[in-house]
Amino acid sequence: MSVDVGNRLRSLRLMHNLSQRELARRTGVPNTTISLIESNSANPSVGALKRILDGFPIGLAEFFAFEPQRSRRAFYASEDLVEIGKGAISYKQVGENLFGRSLQILKECYQPGADTGKVSLVHDGEEGGVVLFGRLEVTVDDERKILGPGDAYYFESRRPHRFRCVGAEPCHVISACTPPTF
Repeated sequence: MSVDVGNRLRSLRLMHNLSQRELARRTGVPNTTISLIESNSANPSVGALKRILDGFPIGLAEFFAFEPQRSRRAFYASEDLVEIGKGAISYKQVGENLFGRSLQILKECYQPGADTGKVSLVHDGEEGGVVLFGRLEVTVDDERKILGPGDAYYFESRRPHRFRCVGAEPCHVISACTPPTF
């Protein structure tokens, strides 16, 4: 049986009304590390997880016994979307808690020139999205395409990929990935 450390940590952090930055400040663990753990992109060592949990405070045994409530909520107002990444790219997630969920839906906003980084993203699952406004350059493997309003992408997330806003206006995208890995 595998334990979803990332969603468990995110649920605990949100339950305590802490941002990733505030938790990082309290614990001395970089917020990028907390972000990677919450997205299940990195598995923390026992020592690192213990340092993070000291920021609540909660012990390891209590953390692994903690079962976040599975949300039964069906509708979300715009202001209810949860910001899970802020900066040149904003990621607003539908649902405050993805524990036990198999799909993640995001409202993304890329500022002009913003991109997901020079290193391609690779993770399990599938993802797709539709561009609402602006222009988004999407690279999957060695294929690159500039998408505009109404254009879409859909691919296996194990294929190396990256995203970049091209043009002078922000780009807005509605995306989904399964399983929730962001």
